[in-house]
Formats: sequence, structure tokens, C-alpha cells
Amino acid sequence: MFFTSPFFFMYNCFMNILQEFDTITAIATPLGTGGVGVIRISGDNCFEIIDKMFSKHNLEAGKIAHGWILDGEKRVDEVLILPFRKPHSYTGEDVIEIHCHGGVNVVKNILDLTIKNGARMAERGEFTKRAFLNKKMDLSQAEAVADLIHAKTRNFAMQSAKNLSGVLRDKVCEIKGQIFETLSRIVAGIDFPEDVAEPEYSYLIESFEKSLSEIDNILECARSSNILRQGIKVAIVGRPNVGKSSLFNSLLNANRAIVTDIAGTTRDVIKETLDLDVAVTLIDTAGIRDCEDVGKVEEIGIEFSKQSVDEADLVIFLYDASAGLTDDDKEIYELVKNKLHLEVANKCDLIEKREDGKFYISTKTGEGINELREQIKQKVCDFSLEDTEYITNERQVDCLKKCRESLIRALEAAKIGELQDLISIDLKSALLFLDEITGEVITDDILNNIFDHFCIGK
Repeated sequence: MFFTSPFFFMYNCFMNILQEFDTITAIATPLGTGGVGVIRISGDNCFEIIDKMFSKHNLEAGKIAHGWILDGEKRVDEVLILPFRKPHSYTGEDVIEIHCHGGVNVVKNILDLTIKNGARMAERGEFTKRAFLNKKMDLSQAEAVADLIHAKTRNFAMQSAKNLSGVLRDKVCEIKGQIFETLSRIVAGIDFPEDVAEPEYSYLIESFEKSLSEIDNILECARSSNILRQGIKVAIVGRPNVGKSSLFNSLLNANRAIVTDIAGTTRDVIKETLDLDVAVTLIDTAGIRDCEDVGKVEEIGIEFSKQSVDEADLVIFLYDASAGLTDDDKEIYELVKNKLHLEVANKCDLIEKREDGKFYISTKTGEGINELREQIKQKVCDFSLEDTEYITNERQVDCLKKCRESLIRALEAAKIGELQDLISIDLKSALLFLDEITGEVITDDILNNIFDHFCIGK
């Protein structure tokens, strides 16, 4: 049965508001054996809740308290309590952090006690969502928190920290300021024609071109941002026994893949992540050979190898330098020649003469391995990390592109002397798209989608 009365609608809205701002709790550190575990509580009742379960009372904000978490008369764990009063906290609300010992059961027991005493389990990203709603950070900074947490490499973590500090927000606000200043002059000229003259079209053109240049500057970083965030896939392919698994282990500096002289040892795709300034998913594949000579399991592995070639951003085509390029090698090369690839000759320690222009390595001696790592970086990362000033995600790029389209329409209109009242419509549209980046204008669906990608304790 569906209720459509105004009273029912108002009741639902009221319940949603209560849900939005009640007191929440979650574990803020990864579960597992460790030195410290952290449980975070946020909301108006968090001091009341901790008062029911901590051995000391009347906690003072900004002062660490040492004592015991209690379940009635039973001692649960010896802890440190960090109390924060709003607005001087991560969420902008009253916050309690419980620092306990890091065992799984200890942390869960304390979490259960916080819920027992009146808190609700937090949803994904709800602490950061509240920080955004309470204006402790804008939306681009909130997204930077997620990037920082999920960063696969040291470099991307450092780049994400720029956005957390407000680099992207400040640039977007600067562009908004330029557009708003121009829009204000247009509106003033339209509303008060006797007192204020409409701005010259030459001024409008110069202003729009400047804003477009600033936006293009940010968009130029979009591809590098995506590579830094997502990483790249590098597949090592070749016929059996050319040293694919040995190269896989050498690049990782670990004995991850089984290496033998028996053809067809690798039956499945093996993946590991390598940090080469960007996250490289290194893929060791089964040796590709005629399926008539192999069993069913190896045949499936060969099909996976071919699929890995299709999905890879870069393919390392490996062959045996001591045997030269065989007919089987040439057949495999046909599979990879249209992909971005590196042609690498292994076992160079077994040959005396080397051809010019060929890239030689030896997984046995280690010769050429470091150079190959650099070649991988240069092939895929054709940008300088120092030049990656702005880190953007797909949502932000989409907003910037839409803003750019509005500004281009305004620019074209200014060049033909269109009515400034009409030009102002495109400027207002451009401002709305920039407001979506920082979160001044945002829908619930977009907001929920962003924070659904956070972990529960953040």
C-alpha cells in the first residue's frame, strides 16, 4: 500500500533528517592484528555515549584521557580517548575517538558497546559526507580523501594531497570569480542602462578566452590523472620457456611465479602490482603455442594469455635471444604488433653478438632489468609528474567540459555581437557546472554515489 498524503511525505522528510544527523560510529582502522585500533563516534550524543562506557567522566575537549572501556562492571580494554567539540573536528560535529589495542575482537567489542549505548553504525563515507555538509571541506577535497586512501602509489598519494589542501578548489574558485565578475558587469549594464554601460565585446572576448585557457590547463592533466589513479596493465607474452615468469619475478624483485625448464609451467594468468611512479599491474601469461600439443588446462591458459594482450595498456613481447626470432615467435608477434609494445630479447648472457636497436636483458644476471623498468615508464607515462598540477576524476572532468562548452557558446556569441542578455544565460550555466565541482550545487544521487565509494570508517 502506498501513502501519498502530505503528512506522510513530511514524516519521511523528518525521518531522513534525523537519520542524516544522528550519532554515528564505525571502526576507523583496518581490522586485523596491530598495535592500535581506532573507533570513531560523531554526533550530538557522542559525549553522552562515551560517558556510559568509559571509566572517567566529564571529558574535556582537546585533552587526551586515559582509562578503561567498561561493559557494566567488566573491563573491556585500556584505551586513550580523544574528545573534540564542534566545530573543531573532522566532521564539524562533536567527535570521540577511542584508541584501543588493535586486535579484531577487542575493536569489535568496543564498537558493539558504542551501538549498545546509542550510536548508529555509519554508512560508507558518512564521516566525510558530514564534513562536507558541515562545510569543513568542499566536494573536491572530499573526493581527494578517497583518492588519498585508495592511492596505489606514493606519487599518486602525494598528488592527491594537493587536492586535499585545496589546489583544485582554489583554481576552480578563481575561474568562477573571473566568470562572475564578467556576468556582474553584463547584468549591471542590462538592469541599470542609464547608470552603467554594457561592457565592451572586446572585454568579453578577452575574459572568456582567459577562462577557457585556465580550464584547458586543468583538462590537460586529465589523462595523466587517470593513469595515476587507475594505473596501467603490462602483459608479458611469448612462447614457452623464453623466461616470462623469470622476468615477472625480476621486475617484482620477488619469487612470485614458479620457474622451471618444463614448457607450460604457467597455466594461468598471474598478476602483481609494481610501483613505477604509477601503479603497474604486471601480468605473467601462459606461453603461447600450438593448442594441438597441449592439454585442456594449458589451452585455457593460452586463451587467457591472448585475452590479456587485448586488455593490456602495454605488452612486453619476450623472445629467446640465443634462439633468435623463431617462426612461433613471429606468429605471436602478429598478435601484439598493433598494440603499444616493447620487443625484448632475454638470455643475452648466452650470446656473443648483439644487433643494433634491439633491447637485451638477462633475467639470470639481472642485466637490463632496471633499464626495462624505465622503458615501461617512458612508453606509457609520456608526462612529467612535476607537470601534473591538478588531479581530476571523471566527474570533475565532465563538469569542466560542460563549463567549457557554455563558455565557447558565450565566446562565439560575443564575437558576433549577440545580445548580452543572451550571453549571460551561458555564463550562468558555466557557473553552475563549476559549482558542481566544489559542491555548491549537487544532487543527492551524485552525492550518494561519491560517498558510496568510501570505506565505512571514513
